[in-house]
Amino acid sequence: MSRKVITGPANEGRDPSAGLLRVVDVKTHFRTERGTVRAVDGVSFTLDRGRTLGIVGESGSGKSVLSRSIMGLLPGKNVVRGGHVFYEGIDIVGFDKHQMRHVWGSEMSMVFQDPMTSLNPVMKIGKQITESLHEHLNMDRQEAADTALALLSSVGIPEPAARLEEYPHQLSGGMRQRVVIAIALACGPKVLFADEPTTALDVTVQAQILNLLQQQQQERHMAMILVTHDLGVVAGRSHEIAVMYAGKVVEHAPTASLFANVRMPYTEALLSSIPRIENPSHTRLDVIGGRPPDLVSPPTGCGFAPRCKYAQPRCVQEPPPLIESEFPGHSYRCWYPVGTPANQEAYHINITAGRSATGLPVEAPVSIGTGGQF
Repeated sequence: MSRKVITGPANEGRDPSAGLLRVVDVKTHFRTERGTVRAVDGVSFTLDRGRTLGIVGESGSGKSVLSRSIMGLLPGKNVVRGGHVFYEGIDIVGFDKHQMRHVWGSEMSMVFQDPMTSLNPVMKIGKQITESLHEHLNMDRQEAADTALALLSSVGIPEPAARLEEYPHQLSGGMRQRVVIAIALACGPKVLFADEPTTALDVTVQAQILNLLQQQQQERHMAMILVTHDLGVVAGRSHEIAVMYAGKVVEHAPTASLFANVRMPYTEALLSSIPRIENPSHTRLDVIGGRPPDLVSPPTGCGFAPRCKYAQPRCVQEPPPLIESEFPGHSYRCWYPVGTPANQEAYHINITAGRSATGLPVEAPVSIGTGGQF
Protein backbone atom coordinates (compact mmCIF):
# COMPACT_ATOMS: atom_id res chain seq x y z
CA MET A 1 0.00 0.00 0.00
CA SER A 2 1.50 3.36 -1.02
CA ARG A 3 0.34 6.93 -0.91
CA LYS A 4 0.84 9.23 -3.91
CA VAL A 5 3.01 12.25 -3.08
CA ILE A 6 2.02 15.75 -4.09
CA THR A 7 4.50 18.04 -5.78
CA GLY A 8 3.98 21.38 -7.43
CA PRO A 9 5.40 22.80 -10.65
CA ALA A 10 7.95 24.86 -8.72
CA ASN A 11 8.39 22.72 -5.62
CA GLU A 12 10.75 19.87 -4.84
CA GLY A 13 8.32 18.41 -2.31
CA ARG A 14 6.60 18.94 0.96
CA ASP A 15 8.15 20.59 4.00
CA PRO A 16 6.35 19.44 7.16
CA SER A 17 8.40 21.88 9.24
CA ALA A 18 6.57 24.73 7.49
CA GLY A 19 3.33 23.81 9.30
CA LEU A 20 0.33 21.92 8.02
CA LEU A 21 -1.97 24.55 6.51
CA ARG A 22 -1.28 28.25 6.07
CA VAL A 23 -3.86 30.40 4.28
CA VAL A 24 -2.58 33.82 3.20
CA ASP A 25 -4.83 36.62 1.89
CA VAL A 26 -7.16 34.27 0.01
CA LYS A 27 -9.61 36.01 -2.31
CA THR A 28 -12.41 34.40 -4.33
CA HIS A 29 -14.42 36.62 -6.66
CA PHE A 30 -17.18 35.57 -9.06
CA ARG A 31 -17.90 37.44 -12.28
CA THR A 32 -21.65 37.87 -12.81
CA GLU A 33 -23.89 39.91 -15.07
CA ARG A 34 -24.37 42.40 -12.22
CA GLY A 35 -20.63 42.71 -11.57
CA THR A 36 -17.95 41.01 -9.52
CA VAL A 37 -19.08 39.33 -6.31
CA ARG A 38 -16.36 39.49 -3.63
CA ALA A 39 -17.37 36.28 -1.88
CA VAL A 40 -14.06 35.91 -0.01
CA ASP A 41 -11.99 39.05 0.31
CA GLY A 42 -8.60 38.55 1.96
CA VAL A 43 -8.72 35.77 4.57
CA SER A 44 -5.62 34.49 6.40
CA PHE A 45 -5.08 31.88 9.12
CA THR A 46 -2.85 28.95 10.09
CA LEU A 47 -3.89 25.48 11.26
CA ASP A 48 -1.75 22.66 12.66
CA ARG A 49 -2.44 18.96 13.10
CA GLY A 50 -4.76 18.06 15.94
CA ARG A 51 -6.35 21.51 15.96
CA THR A 52 -9.93 22.49 15.08
CA LEU A 53 -10.86 25.86 13.61
CA GLY A 54 -14.51 26.87 13.69
CA ILE A 55 -15.62 29.24 10.91
CA VAL A 56 -18.89 30.93 11.80
CA GLY A 57 -21.21 33.36 10.04
CA GLU A 58 -24.62 33.91 8.49
CA SER A 59 -25.56 32.46 5.13
CA GLY A 60 -23.71 34.42 2.47
CA SER A 61 -20.80 35.39 4.73
CA GLY A 62 -18.32 33.46 2.56
CA LYS A 63 -17.47 30.60 4.89
CA SER A 64 -18.41 27.74 2.52
CA VAL A 65 -16.80 29.45 -0.47
CA LEU A 66 -13.62 29.82 1.59
CA SER A 67 -13.52 26.08 2.29
CA ARG A 68 -14.05 25.22 -1.37
CA SER A 69 -11.47 27.79 -2.42
CA ILE A 70 -8.83 26.28 -0.14
CA MET A 71 -9.54 22.83 -1.61
CA GLY A 72 -9.75 24.11 -5.19
CA LEU A 73 -13.37 22.98 -5.53
CA LEU A 74 -14.57 25.98 -7.54
CA PRO A 75 -16.26 26.35 -10.95
CA GLY A 76 -13.87 26.52 -13.86
CA LYS A 77 -15.29 29.72 -15.34
CA ASN A 78 -15.93 33.26 -14.14
CA VAL A 79 -13.93 32.76 -10.95
CA VAL A 80 -10.95 34.85 -9.86
CA ARG A 81 -8.91 33.15 -7.13
CA GLY A 82 -6.07 34.94 -5.38
CA GLY A 83 -3.78 34.60 -2.40
CA HIS A 84 -1.88 31.51 -1.26
CA VAL A 85 -2.71 28.19 0.36
CA PHE A 86 0.42 26.52 1.71
CA TYR A 87 -0.01 22.84 2.51
CA GLU A 88 3.13 21.55 4.25
CA GLY A 89 5.06 24.37 2.62
CA ILE A 90 3.69 23.90 -0.92
CA ASP A 91 1.44 26.56 -2.45
CA ILE A 92 -1.40 24.52 -3.98
CA VAL A 93 -3.30 27.50 -5.42
CA GLY A 94 -1.54 27.03 -8.77
CA PHE A 95 -2.28 23.31 -8.99
CA ASP A 96 -4.31 22.04 -11.94
CA LYS A 97 -7.03 19.37 -11.55
CA HIS A 98 -4.60 16.52 -12.19
CA GLN A 99 -2.32 17.68 -9.37
CA MET A 100 -5.26 18.34 -7.06
CA ARG A 101 -6.41 14.73 -7.48
CA HIS A 102 -3.39 13.79 -5.35
CA VAL A 103 -4.61 16.21 -2.68
CA TRP A 104 -8.36 15.48 -2.63
CA GLY A 105 -9.14 12.55 -0.38
CA SER A 106 -5.62 11.60 0.63
CA GLU A 107 -4.47 14.97 2.03
CA MET A 108 -7.66 17.04 2.39
CA SER A 109 -11.26 15.85 2.51
CA MET A 110 -14.63 17.48 2.89
CA VAL A 111 -17.89 16.46 4.55
CA PHE A 112 -20.61 18.32 2.66
CA GLN A 113 -23.92 19.71 3.91
CA ASP A 114 -26.34 17.35 2.18
CA PRO A 115 -25.28 13.69 1.83
CA MET A 116 -27.99 13.04 -0.75
CA THR A 117 -26.28 15.39 -3.20
CA SER A 118 -22.72 14.25 -2.41
CA LEU A 119 -23.45 10.53 -2.68
CA ASN A 120 -24.05 8.83 -6.03
CA PRO A 121 -27.69 7.60 -5.90
CA VAL A 122 -27.09 4.71 -8.33
CA MET A 123 -23.89 3.34 -6.79
CA LYS A 124 -23.72 1.02 -3.81
CA ILE A 125 -22.22 2.38 -0.58
CA GLY A 126 -19.32 -0.08 -0.66
CA LYS A 127 -18.27 0.97 -4.16
CA GLN A 128 -18.35 4.66 -3.20
CA ILE A 129 -15.99 4.03 -0.29
CA THR A 130 -13.55 1.72 -2.10
CA GLU A 131 -13.11 4.07 -5.09
CA SER A 132 -10.78 6.41 -3.20
CA LEU A 133 -8.95 3.49 -1.57
CA HIS A 134 -8.07 2.11 -5.01
CA GLU A 135 -7.14 5.56 -6.35
CA HIS A 136 -5.01 6.94 -3.52
CA LEU A 137 -3.75 3.92 -1.55
CA ASN A 138 -3.47 1.37 -4.38
CA MET A 139 -5.38 -1.26 -2.38
CA ASP A 140 -6.48 -4.48 -4.01
CA ARG A 141 -10.13 -5.47 -4.04
CA GLN A 142 -10.17 -7.54 -0.84
CA GLU A 143 -8.08 -5.08 1.16
CA ALA A 144 -10.32 -2.19 0.07
CA ALA A 145 -13.47 -4.13 1.00
CA ASP A 146 -12.08 -4.95 4.46
CA THR A 147 -11.10 -1.31 5.00
CA ALA A 148 -14.55 -0.09 3.90
CA LEU A 149 -16.17 -2.46 6.39
CA ALA A 150 -13.88 -1.18 9.18
CA LEU A 151 -14.63 2.43 8.25
CA LEU A 152 -18.41 1.95 8.44
CA SER A 153 -17.99 0.26 11.79
CA SER A 154 -15.77 3.09 13.08
CA VAL A 155 -18.42 5.73 12.29
CA GLY A 156 -21.15 3.83 14.11
CA ILE A 157 -23.06 2.26 11.21
CA PRO A 158 -25.07 -0.76 12.44
CA GLU A 159 -24.68 -3.99 10.44
CA PRO A 160 -21.90 -2.48 8.29
CA ALA A 161 -21.52 -5.54 6.04
CA ALA A 162 -25.16 -5.24 4.94
CA ARG A 163 -24.87 -1.48 4.39
CA LEU A 164 -22.00 -1.92 1.93
CA GLU A 165 -24.50 -3.55 -0.46
CA GLU A 166 -27.19 -0.89 -0.10
CA TYR A 167 -27.85 2.35 -1.99
CA PRO A 168 -28.02 5.84 -0.38
CA HIS A 169 -31.82 6.04 -0.54
CA GLN A 170 -32.08 2.95 1.64
CA LEU A 171 -30.36 4.69 4.56
CA SER A 172 -31.63 7.32 6.99
CA GLY A 173 -30.29 10.88 6.89
CA GLY A 174 -28.02 10.30 9.86
CA MET A 175 -26.63 7.07 8.40
CA ARG A 176 -25.99 8.76 5.03
CA GLN A 177 -24.01 11.49 6.79
CA ARG A 178 -21.98 8.82 8.59
CA VAL A 179 -21.24 7.23 5.22
CA VAL A 180 -20.05 10.59 3.88
CA ILE A 181 -17.77 10.92 6.91
CA ALA A 182 -16.42 7.40 6.31
CA ILE A 183 -15.63 8.30 2.69
CA ALA A 184 -13.92 11.51 3.77
CA LEU A 185 -11.77 9.64 6.30
CA ALA A 186 -11.01 6.64 4.08
CA CYS A 187 -7.53 7.68 2.95
CA GLY A 188 -6.40 9.22 6.23
CA PRO A 189 -6.45 12.93 5.30
CA LYS A 190 -4.53 15.39 7.44
CA VAL A 191 -7.12 18.16 7.00
CA LEU A 192 -10.87 17.59 7.20
CA PHE A 193 -13.41 20.26 6.19
CA ALA A 194 -16.87 19.80 7.68
CA ASP A 195 -19.19 22.21 5.85
CA GLU A 196 -22.44 22.55 7.83
CA PRO A 197 -22.40 18.76 8.37
CA THR A 198 -25.63 18.65 10.37
CA THR A 199 -27.88 21.06 8.42
CA ALA A 200 -30.41 18.45 7.24
CA LEU A 201 -30.50 16.44 10.48
CA ASP A 202 -32.71 16.58 13.58
CA VAL A 203 -31.24 17.85 16.84
CA THR A 204 -30.48 14.47 18.39
CA VAL A 205 -28.69 13.18 15.30
CA GLN A 206 -26.84 16.51 14.96
CA ALA A 207 -25.22 15.97 18.34
CA GLN A 208 -24.24 12.41 17.41
CA ILE A 209 -22.62 13.50 14.15
CA LEU A 210 -20.73 16.38 15.78
CA ASN A 211 -19.48 14.08 18.54
CA LEU A 212 -18.42 11.54 15.92
CA LEU A 213 -16.44 14.16 13.99
CA GLN A 214 -14.73 15.33 17.16
CA GLN A 215 -13.88 11.77 18.17
CA GLN A 216 -12.44 10.89 14.75
CA GLN A 217 -10.46 14.14 14.63
CA GLN A 218 -8.87 13.41 18.00
CA GLU A 219 -8.17 9.74 17.30
CA ARG A 220 -6.58 10.46 13.92
CA HIS A 221 -4.83 13.67 15.05
CA MET A 222 -6.23 15.53 12.04
CA ALA A 223 -6.70 19.24 11.58
CA MET A 224 -10.37 20.08 11.14
CA ILE A 225 -12.22 23.14 9.87
CA LEU A 226 -15.81 23.13 11.12
CA VAL A 227 -18.04 25.49 9.14
CA THR A 228 -21.34 26.49 10.71
CA HIS A 229 -23.73 29.38 11.32
CA ASP A 230 -24.12 28.45 14.98
CA LEU A 231 -21.56 29.58 17.57
CA GLY A 232 -23.05 27.02 19.96
CA VAL A 233 -21.88 24.19 17.68
CA VAL A 234 -18.21 25.21 17.84
CA ALA A 235 -18.20 26.31 21.49
CA GLY A 236 -16.94 23.00 22.87
CA ARG A 237 -15.53 21.51 19.67
CA SER A 238 -12.94 23.98 18.41
CA HIS A 239 -9.64 25.39 19.60
CA GLU A 240 -10.18 28.72 17.87
CA ILE A 241 -12.96 30.50 16.01
CA ALA A 242 -12.98 32.79 12.98
CA VAL A 243 -16.16 34.84 12.56
CA MET A 244 -16.84 35.82 8.93
CA TYR A 245 -18.99 38.63 7.61
CA ALA A 246 -19.23 39.93 4.03
CA GLY A 247 -16.30 37.83 2.87
CA LYS A 248 -13.90 38.91 5.62
CA VAL A 249 -12.83 37.56 8.99
CA VAL A 250 -14.17 40.15 11.45
CA GLU A 251 -13.03 38.41 14.63
CA HIS A 252 -10.54 35.59 15.23
CA ALA A 253 -9.62 34.25 18.65
CA PRO A 254 -9.04 31.16 20.79
CA THR A 255 -12.47 29.79 21.61
CA ALA A 256 -12.40 30.63 25.32
CA SER A 257 -11.18 34.16 24.62
CA LEU A 258 -13.87 34.79 22.02
CA PHE A 259 -16.72 33.88 24.35
CA ALA A 260 -15.21 35.68 27.35
CA ASN A 261 -13.99 38.81 25.57
CA VAL A 262 -16.18 39.51 22.54
CA ARG A 263 -14.97 42.58 20.66
CA MET A 264 -16.80 42.63 17.33
CA PRO A 265 -20.48 43.74 17.52
CA TYR A 266 -21.42 41.17 14.89
CA THR A 267 -20.06 38.36 17.10
CA GLU A 268 -21.98 39.81 20.03
CA ALA A 269 -25.16 39.80 17.93
CA LEU A 270 -24.63 36.15 16.93
CA LEU A 271 -24.17 35.17 20.57
CA SER A 272 -27.31 37.05 21.58
CA SER A 273 -29.37 35.15 19.01
CA ILE A 274 -28.56 31.74 20.54
CA PRO A 275 -31.49 30.23 22.54
CA ARG A 276 -30.63 29.83 26.22
CA ILE A 277 -32.04 27.03 28.34
CA GLU A 278 -32.27 29.26 31.43
CA ASN A 279 -34.67 31.67 29.70
CA PRO A 280 -38.41 31.32 30.45
CA SER A 281 -40.64 29.53 27.95
CA HIS A 282 -41.69 31.59 24.91
CA THR A 283 -38.85 34.10 25.38
CA ARG A 284 -38.40 35.97 22.10
CA LEU A 285 -35.04 35.44 20.45
CA ASP A 286 -32.85 38.39 19.58
CA VAL A 287 -32.47 38.88 15.85
CA ILE A 288 -29.94 40.80 13.78
CA GLY A 289 -31.91 43.44 11.91
CA GLY A 290 -31.32 44.35 8.29
CA ARG A 291 -29.50 42.36 5.63
CA PRO A 292 -25.88 41.52 4.83
CA PRO A 293 -24.33 43.94 2.31
CA ASP A 294 -24.41 43.48 -1.45
CA LEU A 295 -20.99 42.02 -2.27
CA VAL A 296 -21.20 43.34 -5.83
CA SER A 297 -21.18 46.88 -4.42
CA PRO A 298 -19.72 46.50 -0.92
CA PRO A 299 -19.97 49.47 1.45
CA THR A 300 -17.08 51.90 1.77
CA GLY A 301 -16.72 51.44 5.52
CA CYS A 302 -17.52 48.57 7.84
CA GLY A 303 -19.89 46.09 6.20
CA PHE A 304 -21.79 45.61 9.45
CA ALA A 305 -22.31 49.34 10.15
CA PRO A 306 -25.91 49.57 8.80
CA ARG A 307 -26.97 46.79 11.21
CA CYS A 308 -24.83 47.80 14.21
CA LYS A 309 -26.27 49.53 17.30
CA TYR A 310 -22.88 51.10 18.03
CA ALA A 311 -22.15 52.44 14.53
CA GLN A 312 -20.80 55.98 14.19
CA PRO A 313 -20.10 58.05 11.07
CA ARG A 314 -16.51 56.81 11.01
CA CYS A 315 -17.78 53.26 10.59
CA VAL A 316 -19.61 54.23 7.40
CA GLN A 317 -16.66 56.10 5.92
CA GLU A 318 -13.58 54.05 6.85
CA PRO A 319 -13.16 50.26 6.84
CA PRO A 320 -11.60 49.04 10.10
CA PRO A 321 -8.39 46.98 9.80
CA LEU A 322 -7.84 43.71 11.66
CA ILE A 323 -6.73 44.95 15.09
CA GLU A 324 -4.85 42.86 17.65
CA SER A 325 -6.49 43.00 21.08
CA GLU A 326 -4.78 42.85 24.46
CA PHE A 327 -5.68 39.12 24.59
CA PRO A 328 -3.16 36.76 22.93
CA GLY A 329 -4.26 35.59 19.48
CA HIS A 330 -7.44 37.69 19.57
CA SER A 331 -8.05 40.10 16.67
CA TYR A 332 -11.11 41.97 15.38
CA ARG A 333 -12.35 44.62 12.92
CA CYS A 334 -14.10 47.41 14.78
CA TRP A 335 -13.52 51.07 15.59
CA TYR A 336 -15.65 50.85 18.75
CA PRO A 337 -15.07 47.33 20.10
CA VAL A 338 -17.48 45.77 22.58
CA GLY A 339 -16.46 46.08 26.21
CA THR A 340 -14.47 49.31 25.80
CA PRO A 341 -15.26 52.88 26.90
CA ALA A 342 -15.43 53.95 23.25
CA ASN A 343 -18.12 51.35 22.62
CA GLN A 344 -20.17 52.44 25.61
CA GLU A 345 -19.96 56.08 24.57
CA ALA A 346 -20.97 55.22 20.98
CA TYR A 347 -24.02 53.35 22.26
CA HIS A 348 -24.96 56.28 24.52
CA ILE A 349 -24.69 58.73 21.60
CA ASN A 350 -26.97 56.57 19.45
CA ILE A 351 -29.55 56.13 22.23
CA THR A 352 -29.55 59.84 23.01
CA ALA A 353 -29.97 60.71 19.34
CA GLY A 354 -32.78 58.18 18.90
CA ARG A 355 -30.74 56.54 16.20
CA SER A 356 -31.77 53.01 15.17
CA ALA A 357 -29.38 50.23 14.19
CA THR A 358 -30.12 50.86 10.52
CA GLY A 359 -30.06 53.91 8.32
CA LEU A 360 -27.06 55.56 10.00
CA PRO A 361 -26.61 58.97 8.35
CA VAL A 362 -23.24 59.80 6.83
CA GLU A 363 -21.97 62.80 8.76
CA ALA A 364 -18.65 64.39 9.60
CA PRO A 365 -16.72 62.04 11.87
CA VAL A 366 -17.10 62.62 15.59
CA SER A 367 -14.34 62.02 18.07
CA ILE A 368 -15.21 59.57 20.80
CA GLY A 369 -12.70 57.55 22.78
CA THR A 370 -9.70 55.98 21.10
CA GLY A 371 -11.55 53.55 18.85
CA GLY A 372 -9.85 50.23 18.35
CA GLN A 373 -6.75 50.99 20.36
CA PHE A 374 -7.66 48.73 23.25
